[in-house]
Amino acid sequence: MPKIVDHAQRRDEIALVACRVVAQHGFDGASMVRIARAAGYTTGMLAHYFDTKQDIIIAALRLILRRIEERLTQPAAGGGRPDLLPLLTEALPVDEHRRTECAFWTTFWGQVSTDKRLKRINAWVHREYLRLFERCLAQCWPEWAQWPAAKRDYVLRSLVTFINGLTASAVANRGDWPPELQIEQLRLQLQLLRAWATGTAGAPLAQQAAGA
Repeated sequence: MPKIVDHAQRRDEIALVACRVVAQHGFDGASMVRIARAAGYTTGMLAHYFDTKQDIIIAALRLILRRIEERLTQPAAGGGRPDLLPLLTEALPVDEHRRTECAFWTTFWGQVSTDKRLKRINAWVHREYLRLFERCLAQCWPEWAQWPAAKRDYVLRSLVTFINGLTASAVANRGDWPPELQIEQLRLQLQLLRAWATGTAGAPLAQQAAGA
């Protein structure tokens, strides 16, 4: 019997390889030939699934976003409220797997300003990030639903901006941002945002730690 090929799975495999190649060699260095070689396929096989390198890059973006969503939406043990800090740590480059994803993101950001199609894709990705992070905040902070919409939006956008900046810094300067420092900085940012939103920004940060 001829082997049954799962074409969706193969597209994901190629997209994941492209993610690693872009993270290692940059956008310009991630040629179709290099991606095909890393995936163990011919360029003709790649062309069967993707018309252009940009199509592969967009597929990689969608794949990474899907994987991040799976990690950010894991149910809490015991059915209670999940802990926000370890949940959001899933979006940081704290291990090799996540570092590859984040290196891909930062390389992609460098291409957005000159490409209209990538601008549209980036706007969609940003909206998806906001949706995912808002879901995390709503799950983890019981007071979230009681805050005015403007305050929730401010906290959400501040958090996403912080994580994007921390991600870019940690990818560009790996030695300066070990995982434990990334996590500690995220903890502090969550404490500060929650204290500001609840009107307790003047309280000692140690008193806020338990809630973040």
